[in-house]
Amino acid sequence: MGGSDRDGAGRGPRARRSKLTRARQAELFTSVLDLLREVGYDGLTMEAVAARTRCSKATLYRQWTGKPQLVAEALRHEKPVALAGIDTGSLRGDFLAVVGRLSKRRMEQDTALLRGLVQAAHAHPDLLEALRALFVSPELTGLAEMLGHAVERGEVSPDVRALPFVPHTLVGLLLAHQLAEAQPADPAFVRDYLDAVVLPALDV
Repeated sequence: MGGSDRDGAGRGPRARRSKLTRARQAELFTSVLDLLREVGYDGLTMEAVAARTRCSKATLYRQWTGKPQLVAEALRHEKPVALAGIDTGSLRGDFLAVVGRLSKRRMEQDTALLRGLVQAAHAHPDLLEALRALFVSPELTGLAEMLGHAVERGEVSPDVRALPFVPHTLVGLLLAHQLAEAQPADPAFVRDYLDAVVLPALDV
């Protein structure tokens, strides 16, 4: 259940986060996700991260309160595309801009990783809390901005019934495709899904 890490459940984020440079953090985040793919969340320890990255545990704990926060921030940093700031002038264009930055190989890796973390979050409430605060909420904010722009442009009615369910539809797409097809979704499927399901539901 996560080993002997005692990863700071119940403690808030620490203020001091200046020891590692951005480039060093980027290297560390990549190593964290590589380790996650190799050993899973329960097998990941701060000792293993320190050894893989040649970084002291003391430095890791100065930067992050524990394993859940480190994993969530690594996911956020390493995701292939951020929704915030995308504004092509149309909702379909915004969605296609996101899909255009995806790759089949990356989607396969990310879907497997997220599936494992979703399972681990059931047993680790601190992981669920960290994922929601550091990974999920910023992406939901970016999606809300994207949809808000569509409403402001008059593309989408603020009263359309499907509007509040778009986040659930998009997140569910990745996990449901794996269950139904026994393989991850690829960019072409996501593009077709947006055109056949999401945009029509929004009357676009």
